[in-house]
Amino acid sequence: MTTTTMNDPVEALRALGFRASAEALRALLAHATKSKLSPAEVCIELAALEKRERDARNLAARTKYATIGPVKPLDRFDWTHPRAIDRELYEELLETLGFIMRGENVLLRGQAGVGKSTLAKHLGLAALAKGHTVRFTTLAGALADLLRHESIPAIERRLRRYTQPDLLILDELGYIPCDASAADLLFRIVSKRHESRPVVITTNLSYKQWSTVFGDAPCLGALVDRFAQHCHVIDIDADSWRDKERLERSGRPPRKPKR
Repeated sequence: MTTTTMNDPVEALRALGFRASAEALRALLAHATKSKLSPAEVCIELAALEKRERDARNLAARTKYATIGPVKPLDRFDWTHPRAIDRELYEELLETLGFIMRGENVLLRGQAGVGKSTLAKHLGLAALAKGHTVRFTTLAGALADLLRHESIPAIERRLRRYTQPDLLILDELGYIPCDASAADLLFRIVSKRHESRPVVITTNLSYKQWSTVFGDAPCLGALVDRFAQHCHVIDIDADSWRDKERLERSGRPPRKPKR
C-alpha cells in the first residue's frame, strides 16, 4: 500500500479487497463517527456492508448465468383462468424449494400459452434468491448447443453447463422434433442429475407422446422412467392466455371454458 492509501481508511479497505463502493464506505464511517460507535461496532457494520455487497454481486452473477430473461410477475398470473391446476402443489414447491434439496424433478404440462414457462421461470428466480445456481434454456437450445460440438471431450465439457447447476429448467419439450442423438444427450443430462439435482421440464405432451419428439430412440423408455421416478407433475388445463388477450384487444368476448 502507498502512504496515501494508508492515510485514507476507505482506500485502505478497498486495497484489502473490500467490494463495497467508496461512497458506501465513507457514509458508514461518517455514521460511525457521528454515532460514536465502538471499534467492535464499526467492524460489525463494515462486515455487514461488505456481506450485502458480495451477496448482491453473487446474485447478479448467478442471475446472468441462469439466462432466465424477462418474466411476468407472478402476482399477475390469473389462477382462476385454468380449468384445472394444482396451485397448492406449485406454491409449496415455490416456497419451500424442498424439491431441489431432494433432487426431485418437476413437470409442467399443458397446451401452448397457458403459463408453463412463467411458472417454471419463477421456480428459477426463487432458487436464485435462496443462493442456488440455475440454468434456464429451451430444450431445443440446449440440444443445439451440445450438438454443435463434434468431439466427445468437447461435448463432455459442454454437458457440465447442464449437469452442474443446482436447478436446470428445460422449456418447450414437444415443439421441435429431435433425432436419436439428441435424445441420447437429454438422457445423459437427466441421468447425471438423477436423484441429486432436479430438472424442471415444460411440455405440451404426455409421457406416451414423447415418442413423437424423439421417435424410436433406444433410450426413450429409460429417459422417461428416470425423469418420472421422482417427479412432481402439474397439469394445466386451460385455453391459451395469448388467444384470450388477442380476443380482449379485438373487443370480442373470450370463449367460455368448457367445464
